Amino acid sequence: MKTVPPAVVASVVLLTAFPGQSGEPARAAPPSDPTPVLQKQPLSSLPYTPSLEPRFMDRAVDPCTDFYTYSCGGWVKQNPIPPDQARWSVYAKLADDNQQYLWGILNDVSRSPKSNIERQIGDAFAACMDEATIEKLGAAPLAKDLAAIERITGAANLPAWLGEAHQRLGLDAPFGLGAGQDPGNSEQVIAWISAGGLGLPDRDYYTKTDAKSVEIRARYAQHIEAILTLAGSSAVQARRDAQTALRIETVLANASLTRVELRDPYKTYHKLSLADLQALAPSFDWRTFVQAAGAQGLSSFNVTEPKFLTALDKLLTTEKPEDLRAYLRWHVISSRADQLSSPFVKEHFAFYRAYLRGVQQMKPRWKRCVGWVDGLLGEALGQVFVERVFPPAVKGKTLDMVQRIEKAMEQRIADLPWMTAPTKVQAQAKLATLRNKIGYPDKWRDYSSLQISRTDFVSNTDRATQFETLRQLQKIGKPVDRGEWDMTPPTVNAYYNPSMNDMNFPAGVLLPPLFDPALDDAPNYGNTGGTIGHELVHGFDDEGRQYDAKGNLRNWWTPRDGKQFEARAQCISQQYASYVIVDDIKINSQLTLGEDVADLGGLVLAWQAWKQATQGQTLEARDGLTPAQRFFVGFAQWTCENQRTQDKRVSALTNPHSPGIYRVNGVVANMPAFHQAFSCKPNAPLRRKNLCKVW
Repeated sequence: MKTVPPAVVASVVLLTAFPGQSGEPARAAPPSDPTPVLQKQPLSSLPYTPSLEPRFMDRAVDPCTDFYTYSCGGWVKQNPIPPDQARWSVYAKLADDNQQYLWGILNDVSRSPKSNIERQIGDAFAACMDEATIEKLGAAPLAKDLAAIERITGAANLPAWLGEAHQRLGLDAPFGLGAGQDPGNSEQVIAWISAGGLGLPDRDYYTKTDAKSVEIRARYAQHIEAILTLAGSSAVQARRDAQTALRIETVLANASLTRVELRDPYKTYHKLSLADLQALAPSFDWRTFVQAAGAQGLSSFNVTEPKFLTALDKLLTTEKPEDLRAYLRWHVISSRADQLSSPFVKEHFAFYRAYLRGVQQMKPRWKRCVGWVDGLLGEALGQVFVERVFPPAVKGKTLDMVQRIEKAMEQRIADLPWMTAPTKVQAQAKLATLRNKIGYPDKWRDYSSLQISRTDFVSNTDRATQFETLRQLQKIGKPVDRGEWDMTPPTVNAYYNPSMNDMNFPAGVLLPPLFDPALDDAPNYGNTGGTIGHELVHGFDDEGRQYDAKGNLRNWWTPRDGKQFEARAQCISQQYASYVIVDDIKINSQLTLGEDVADLGGLVLAWQAWKQATQGQTLEARDGLTPAQRFFVGFAQWTCENQRTQDKRVSALTNPHSPGIYRVNGVVANMPAFHQAFSCKPNAPLRRKNLCKVW
């Protein structure tokens, strides 16, 4: 719903919490009886699967040939993709368990709230679940916005309307306005203006000329036409406007950076004054826009893609007003499709989920509403969640593991043979100032000024979006709040923020089967330890290494050491470029490089930390596995997954993470400790002759 600066965080896996987006976790609905199934239960009552489950393995497979299938073959067979999912994984299943628990909480507090926070999230959930009212409204919630668009005559009165639409609807078409740290001064927040306004998942969908891409664009035009028709356009007008919108989006796509280019922070840092911004795109009144958006007196902007704004400025001067209106009309309706009556929701699903990703069935309403509350009132819902499922002991054990892995990184930096002393000093300084945030924020977000109605879902969405937009914009010109989180506590994910130089581990990712206090250290260090190490290494991957200890974009490497790093990273890039995702599509290893470096470096750190943590202990074999083998199987089982073919094609273009099989096999192929643990012969497929070593 909000616009944020691109490439700010790097996460261990992509799972979104907003309804209607790709990747959001879910499975079959809970019993039809609406009585909460998990409400007010302790952590131990959540559905339990250990972080190492022997029945999920396939021991008939040689671990030195395909360790992923050896570890996950049973899971893959036992866990078909649910009909409402594009992919299904261990992460997604845990996210679904959390979602069902949240469903229980929301059902509970929507009936009998015991605090203002519970009343707020309960009313929000109740309004979202009120399908009868939503169906009765039909397309009526669009009327005001569509009428306003009809009054736009061109560049003269576009800025005022667009600013208001950004504030109230979170509209990022044709560009987005957000707040973010100044890459050159991480202590200050400045305005960010970023490219946007595309309806397909990536700019490459508009530029590729293969038969499948041509087919997707044709189907996309049909989808636009269908949505416009539902909103009241005639068949002839809808068809013409669909082609117009696609044509304008294609121009914007060609002016946009690729995802690989967006990974270079220097390519997205262009600090301009208001006068500079006005000179860059003179046909658009930027002062009027930012005032209408609710940001007064802005004087400094980071324009992530100046070329995009130049192309946009040309569009504003050459396009007919009716064509601009067609483009805006489409994006406003599309941005609200999931908030409207079932014909809009079904058409939205039919294209984005069924056609593009192969999903067979729409999520039930309760799942979409849980995701909606988590997306817009996430810290209010998260506060209730952690009170019920996240005991302090888990936070303490996680912190101990984090500190041990940081100690391992400290030792590895000191021992690196390819890095010289001056760079090591800078690296150690960055590591020493790294901040760890575990479970939930120290200070909860205050939603008390946000009005939530129990009977008006669409207005709730508008007010919540406006609340968050203004909250973001009000940060501009102020010191950075380093205690803030970019994920909600129930989220099954983790991330590193290079500008903050912090690692963030929500409570949702610290539950079984990912972090399992009931098990021995080996699988926990392989699983959660690998995740912690992964996020830590993001601070030193090809992108994160360009930020210093304070989070400033600054080259702190000697030229020699920078080249040494690049050579080692290139080894990983070449390795992953050979892996096939689907059909003849291989991994874009320039896109996945940061995650691939973090996967390997993270597990190396977790292994070293585990060995140090258990030094002097007598470790026993369990489940037919030695302690070392348990470490690696625990690591592999975090990423067991199934994925639809259509979704694999989307991921190949958009996902900075490699497929699960390569996040396992690609890593262990470079680890002598794995080869020793499973007695892999010198010519084994997962024993690379030339090992890739970065961290």
